Amino acid sequence: MILVAAAVSSLFLAAAVLAATFVLLKHRSVAVLRKLPGPEPDFLFGNALQLARLPDELIKQMLGFTQQFQKEGLICIWLGPVYSITLLFKPEYAEILLSTSKHMGKSFDYSFLHPWLGTVIPFRFLLFSDGSKWKTRRRLITPTFHFRILNDFIQVFEEQAAILVKHLEKEASKGVFNIMPYITLCALDVICITSMDASPNAQEDVDSPYVSAVLRVSELIQMRQRSPWLWNDTLYALLSSGREHKRCLKILHDFTNKVIDQRIAERASIKSKTQEEKEKEEVDEDDGLYKGKKRLAFLDLLLESYDTGDISREGVREEVDTFMFEGHDTTAAGITWALYLLGRHPVIQQKVHDEVDSFFEQRPETLTVDDLKDLRYLECVIKEALRLFPSVPFFARTTTEDFHMDGYTAPKGTSVGVATLALHRNSDVWPAPLEFNPDRFLPENSQGRHPFAYIPFSAGPRNCIGQRFAFLEEKIVLYHVMRNFSIESAQTFDDLRTCGELITRPKEGIFVTLAKRF
Repeated sequence: MILVAAAVSSLFLAAAVLAATFVLLKHRSVAVLRKLPGPEPDFLFGNALQLARLPDELIKQMLGFTQQFQKEGLICIWLGPVYSITLLFKPEYAEILLSTSKHMGKSFDYSFLHPWLGTVIPFRFLLFSDGSKWKTRRRLITPTFHFRILNDFIQVFEEQAAILVKHLEKEASKGVFNIMPYITLCALDVICITSMDASPNAQEDVDSPYVSAVLRVSELIQMRQRSPWLWNDTLYALLSSGREHKRCLKILHDFTNKVIDQRIAERASIKSKTQEEKEKEEVDEDDGLYKGKKRLAFLDLLLESYDTGDISREGVREEVDTFMFEGHDTTAAGITWALYLLGRHPVIQQKVHDEVDSFFEQRPETLTVDDLKDLRYLECVIKEALRLFPSVPFFARTTTEDFHMDGYTAPKGTSVGVATLALHRNSDVWPAPLEFNPDRFLPENSQGRHPFAYIPFSAGPRNCIGQRFAFLEEKIVLYHVMRNFSIESAQTFDDLRTCGELITRPKEGIFVTLAKRF
């Protein structure tokens, strides 16, 4: 009863705050936004009470709205009397928003990620930082994704893919199983090692508190984003979900801080070594006695900037946490959806098998970025999977001036975003949009397509800085899985019950059967 009372109080307080804000706002902004197409809002709660509460029903509802207003190419959804988000799904409108450096700030709904990630530049959608901070962080992080460093990361991808295959072999003889948790744990180990050179050993220890906290905090954040009565920080902290959110964040931050402190101490120890000790290590390395040059992780590169004063200790943690958040779930989703679609399309799967077998026969012992370019058809498969199921279904910005689209206007200071899922299924651009057809991305079939019709990694100045990293990881993991297994899935699109949460995910998972190929 106490929790119910708290929830009701939170609801009324949130409504009161929103109503008060409404009075203070310029009437012009609200009046202009009310002219935008979209479902009819309630005066006090907007569309919040109309929106489906279950994630799978919500994404179905949102896709229904975008189809209803496909001719207009945008919809305005209200969460309360003053806060709205305008979602675009017409390539021309997406280009206007994303190709400019004017509307760089992220929208209000991203603020619920602040307690975890801080106000930082993220891995996939450069979330929070603005102005000089964003430019500085972008400049610092860009070298991380140079092809020479990506070549080092390939070793991690292969090592973790091999562990994944080992676990999948155990399931192959058991019949139907949910493959998504295995892919997620693999991606989590990859991102921990590449970002911090430290791992919770997620694939071997599924009960790790860190693993559980990563998975749970994402669910809690998404639940809060779509519930205006949970927006008040003080009241949220009193609820059981708020307390659980706090516990998860402590686990995540403690892990990251411990690794950072250890790495700072190691770097200080190395710097304190005498010249004679350093020269001895170089000799040992030349003699083959040294175990190999230490692979640089994302954290090491950040700490080089920390040493020069270009980033603070807190900034380092923000960046690492963001890399963790954006670098595992999105990539895991991309891999899982590709496997599902291959499991539903045996002819396409056979083409992939033929390509990976041919690649395996001639692959060098140590792969490089250039070597992987030979997996051309697999690349088309990944792109088509990301078209049908983009890892991030929606993302938004805050306008810094009036935003004009043909005859529509979103006033300065409002949230405007892209409904990636609807954009990628826009029948005006993609014939038979629900059909899985990797040939769409063959060079000859891509000519003339609007450049903003397909943006799984966003686009423009604030596009995904780690898209090459993500794409390489997806390609290598899929290469290893498809080299070792044939895959089948009996699930239809309706069976999947796709959810539009922080990422695009199936509600119950992806159930498949595997057959060992060799």
